[in-house]
Amino acid sequence: MDKPKNKNPYLLIFALMAGYSMIYMDKNMVSTAIIPLADEFSLTNSQTGLIMSLFFLGYSIMQIPSGWLADKFGAKKVLMTSLALVSIFSFFFGMGASLIAFVAIRFFAGVGHAGYPPSCSKTIADHFPKEKRTFVQSLILSTSGIGGILAFTLGAQLIANDWKLGYYVLGVLFAVAMVCVFLFVPKDYKTPAQLNHDAPKIKFSEIATNRDVLILFVAMLLLNFLLYGNISWLPTYLKSQFGIGISQVGTILAINAVCTTVATMIVGGLLSKWFLGKEKAFVISTAIIVSLLLVGFIFSTHLIASSILLILISMVSVGTFTAIFTWPHKLFDQSIIGSSIGIINTGGTIGGFLAPMILGALIDKSGGSFGSAFAFMAIAVLLCGLTTLLLRTRKPAA
Repeated sequence: MDKPKNKNPYLLIFALMAGYSMIYMDKNMVSTAIIPLADEFSLTNSQTGLIMSLFFLGYSIMQIPSGWLADKFGAKKVLMTSLALVSIFSFFFGMGASLIAFVAIRFFAGVGHAGYPPSCSKTIADHFPKEKRTFVQSLILSTSGIGGILAFTLGAQLIANDWKLGYYVLGVLFAVAMVCVFLFVPKDYKTPAQLNHDAPKIKFSEIATNRDVLILFVAMLLLNFLLYGNISWLPTYLKSQFGIGISQVGTILAINAVCTTVATMIVGGLLSKWFLGKEKAFVISTAIIVSLLLVGFIFSTHLIASSILLILISMVSVGTFTAIFTWPHKLFDQSIIGSSIGIINTGGTIGGFLAPMILGALIDKSGGSFGSAFAFMAIAVLLCGLTTLLLRTRKPAA
């Protein structure tokens, strides 16, 4: 296959990381902003869970269409549209004044978010040779930690003073990221097969019914009960369990985000070399370890011990996530990466939609105790690992 021309790979990676950092900053920042917002508008845990869940409903609805759009019309257009929409609705969130308004705004922010992951993966597939895609994808996914650092340092400080100001600043940062994508992401690359209109094309229905795509869809859904459960409820848990302020919560979660960033970069190297072709063993092993760490976290009553367990959970679980998210680059043809990632990540966003509501209901039902919520997440991540056993072992697509 002809290799795409990529004169500025570092600038391309920088632009994609800038956008993804903002995406993750927004996802993390809302869980901190929800604390003063809930106090100001007298919201229950179930109502704040609804605000966070409706974001993922919008995200889920648009994931598959966004992946198809990236494959059909070009990833760069979808990247820029995604960042523009989230920038606008970040400003709107700072202007919100009722539960209905917050729910609606976060729903449309989720619609904007949906375009970024599949179009980012499509850009990587278009502009990097196959042997480098897993590492580049994992490098860009390390922005989950960078976004967390920004959310729990800059974002937490702004929110501690005025949560509305935090979202105005976030809107500006999204706009800056959009400019970076405009300047540094090259024009969309088309493979010889795409340019040859007579060549057979893979139908979307074939992608949507592909066994491996569906298995990864389910695995990502189960894993995101943990990932987005933590994003949604950890600030509230730490504040209520240990009686610490938002700034202290931000410090703990920022340290956690730094460790997560480092772990993601390390995982990229491991999956590209030591665990190449052994992804099942990697995912199952990390899922079991995370489940055991969560059990320890449930019974921990000391802030330092809980913080250490939290960091370990995040570092190991990001390995599970990275392995699942980069798997399509090894399994599927370049021309359908956007659509396949869109479908698989829809599983993740559905998990993100369900997690805040389910966990909020479990917390309320337990009288404010988080034990049942964390037990639920431990079971979900274990099932995630076991699900990947159903994947067919075959030679990756050329």
